Amino acid sequence: MARRKRYEQDTENHERWLISYADFITLLFAFFVVMYAVSVVNIGKYTVLSEALGDAFGGRGAANKTNTMVEVEALPLTAILAHKRAEAAKRDRERLDLLAKKLDSILKPLVNSGKMRVTQTARGVTLEINASALFDEGNAALTPGAQETLRTVADLLKDDPHGIEVEGFTDNTPIANPAFASNWELSAVRATTVVRLFAANGVAEARLAAVGRGANRPIASNDDPVGRARNRRVAVTILSGAGT
Repeated sequence: MARRKRYEQDTENHERWLISYADFITLLFAFFVVMYAVSVVNIGKYTVLSEALGDAFGGRGAANKTNTMVEVEALPLTAILAHKRAEAAKRDRERLDLLAKKLDSILKPLVNSGKMRVTQTARGVTLEINASALFDEGNAALTPGAQETLRTVADLLKDDPHGIEVEGFTDNTPIANPAFASNWELSAVRATTVVRLFAANGVAEARLAAVGRGANRPIASNDDPVGRARNRRVAVTILSGAGT
């Protein structure tokens, strides 16, 4: 009878490896839970990952582990990138909204008089300035009053990360001026003059670009003096897509 008892005890000891094996399987399962979960960038799932690790290593039970695995969802990489781009675009729009409001506020007298206009599109925030508020007729040198106004604008823009495009426009009347061979040159030099003032007042040159449009892209008819006056302008566009 004693021999039979010893045989039963030996059998029980022999199967203790199952306990170690079960622990190993549990740890292996936990490892794959971690590998699966860390691929999820969705912030809302980090809590789920924490709970999964707690279940695997510390023990709230197999039932909780199963529920946690059902809750963990892997997002495709494209969806993650799209979400990030959407968030960045939203922040950029908010920043440009604020910039547009500040420009409108500091230039309120000129805006109210019709000499300047602040608009916002998907391309960015545009400050449209009537040429008569900046230059004498047929001239590309900024008037003293224009220099003071543009320095105020430069102070607002110098710490902003967006690119800035300055475009010069004219009407379609051929220029009769020995300084400029055509409206192309006049519009380009006017745009460059504004860019140079911005650069001299703290706006990084790498952010600046000058474009001469000549008589192209009119915003009014060139058939009457009022329309031609509107077409003679400089547009300063703060481009959307900050420093990216």
